[in-house]
Amino acid sequence: MHTRYFLLVSLIIALLAGLLFLPGLPGEFVFDDIPNIVNNSSIHLAELSPAALYEVLATKQVSGNMRGLPTLTFALDFWRAGGVADPATFKMTNILIHMLTACALAWLFRSLLLIAGVPEKRVMWVAPMLALAWAAHPLQVSAVLYAVQRLQTMGTLFLVLALLAYLQARQAQMQGRSGRTGLLGCLLLWAAAMSCKEDSVLLPAYTLALELTLLRFAAADAGVAGMLRRGYALAMLAGVAVYALWVVPHYWQWEAHAGRDFSTPERLLTQPRVLCMYLWQILLPLPSHMSFYYDWVQPSRGLLQPWTTLPAIALVATLLVLAWRLRHRQPLFALGVFLFFGAHFIASNVVALELAYEHRNHFALIGVVLAVAGVMMHFSQRLQMRSVVVAGVCAAVLLALGGATLLRAHSWSSNVLLAKAGTEAAPSSPRAWIELCDALFIAGGGVNVRGNPNLEDAIAACAAGAESTPDTLNSLALLTVLKTIRGDVSPEDWERFQHRLQTARMSWDNARAPLILTHYASLGVALDKAQVLAALATLDTRFALGAGTLAYIGNIVMDDFAEPELALAYFIKAVERLPAGDPFAWQLGAELRNQGHADLAEAVEKAGLARLKALSSTPESH
Repeated sequence: MHTRYFLLVSLIIALLAGLLFLPGLPGEFVFDDIPNIVNNSSIHLAELSPAALYEVLATKQVSGNMRGLPTLTFALDFWRAGGVADPATFKMTNILIHMLTACALAWLFRSLLLIAGVPEKRVMWVAPMLALAWAAHPLQVSAVLYAVQRLQTMGTLFLVLALLAYLQARQAQMQGRSGRTGLLGCLLLWAAAMSCKEDSVLLPAYTLALELTLLRFAAADAGVAGMLRRGYALAMLAGVAVYALWVVPHYWQWEAHAGRDFSTPERLLTQPRVLCMYLWQILLPLPSHMSFYYDWVQPSRGLLQPWTTLPAIALVATLLVLAWRLRHRQPLFALGVFLFFGAHFIASNVVALELAYEHRNHFALIGVVLAVAGVMMHFSQRLQMRSVVVAGVCAAVLLALGGATLLRAHSWSSNVLLAKAGTEAAPSSPRAWIELCDALFIAGGGVNVRGNPNLEDAIAACAAGAESTPDTLNSLALLTVLKTIRGDVSPEDWERFQHRLQTARMSWDNARAPLILTHYASLGVALDKAQVLAALATLDTRFALGAGTLAYIGNIVMDDFAEPELALAYFIKAVERLPAGDPFAWQLGAELRNQGHADLAEAVEKAGLARLKALSSTPESH
């Protein structure tokens, strides 16, 4: 009876969690959705057949080849939508996955609370409320309604199920049974999680946290208990060895990473500040604290640059030490702390990822919910608070979370609303301003509508973005484009852009600025040809462009600016940066011949042969 009742309650919780995100529909695709979904022809499934599904899995993906399950669901969503990339279809699937995770999480919390010794009668309502607190938190909005983040949310679903299977196996071992079925299920679910997102490799760290706090390596058979201790000790030694001997040497850089303005030591100094920011957002979840755009976060250059760096490091260290000391007396709090920081181990380490992203908290938020629950239960017992008071406080918290999520989800219903919310929450974010400018212009019809009704608002947004920071380039580039469309672009506008292009730090974001010019030139905007070519030349000297980008620039220069000789320089540079076996040089040569540029085709093919000869003579090729 209790099981059936809990199943019903967990399903209701899942339904409530899903309803909170509906104001974000239909929404639009943003950022990484474009290359991974909209422009990704490999997931544009035309028929539902085993061969077609296998082809989706076998095709190399933009996001990597280890994310097969989410990629397959993207293809199925494309097919379900009638052969189009429909944002509402993709986002509804994300909401369904979130609902399933909330339901599974209720059962995980139920198991953890029972093992912690919480009375079953209390567990029956506490566990679902904790699952709802996780699912209804406004920090989850960007993970659920950002279509491509299904990579993360599906990974979390399988991790939660894997932890449930692990707990089942370990409880069986404590009762004198083998637990093999649960362990096998845990391994299979872990494999499924790994096929969604690489950070799912941290599952052993999560199970170790369970052992250190609630399970304590216990088993009815002393031999099994000893094997558990030895197994985890060996796994830890192996993990430390891999980290020290491969990860650090492979990723560590004393100088700034390519396209970034921080080195590895600076990134490591910055991450405690970022983790504290996440905790602030989770514990005080006001929409104004969540900007979605985090390019405004500046790296720490030293322990006191900015001054918050050292206090943040001290706070992180204090929480970890406190959790270790309380792991037996307050196991839920300690487990929550270990899960939160463990979930951020990869994203907050030496790999040169962006400094902050909200979706990194999708699993980590489970840890904060557990830690807060442990503290609240401890003090409610110490203060002998009446159940009705505790229930009232929990209801008020859930209502506040739900309300904030509804408001934030609504901002995802269109890119204009999302960008406006971003500029309000992070007025110093260059990305927020360029997205607002772009979204306004596109919402007004883009270049296809003469007298675009949003042109003035878009120009105002671009101007504000250009002033937001002295290193902003994209807003300034789009501002120049829009002024050209309006007909009042001046030499001073171009001079300002060219000067900033020559002096601003050249991040990956800023490297897009000249390509904004070429994009609109290809759409027919009458941009100053000499100015655009000068901008491309500056970009080529200041940023290490990839072969694909160089080839794209070459095509624009040849087709839209009628400068085949200048385009040839870009084509040859592209060929010189190709990987082994790439047929681009000969494909381009054939295209150039068909267009009547036999001399250019011969030069490109000659460069291709030289590249092939150079690659074949390297030691790696033998």
